[in-house]
Amino acid sequence: MDELEARAARQLDGLRGFDEKLQAISARVTSVDGLVTVEVDAKGALVDLRLEHGANELGAARLGEAIVTTSALAAQKVYARVAAVTEEFNETFGDMLSARPSGE
Repeated sequence: MDELEARAARQLDGLRGFDEKLQAISARVTSVDGLVTVEVDAKGALVDLRLEHGANELGAARLGEAIVTTSALAAQKVYARVAAVTEEFNETFGDMLSARPSGE
């Protein structure tokens, strides 16, 4: 029974570690012209937006485009990191699940 509890505890620790890694993921991207900087969280949600001096001179449409484009690039980076962390977790956790406790 102790071995079963220890195995369950390791699996739970693995799940917690996976969640912590996911929560820590973010990406910050600056537009090519340097006027727009965005940061997105692990879900791709915008958490920070910085506009440099001169950004307002782009006009509403171009500024909006720059924000959306830069946010999309940041989200792509985040999703790539989430995919990598998830793949690593799946391999590690799969190995953990397939390992048979001694006595089976």
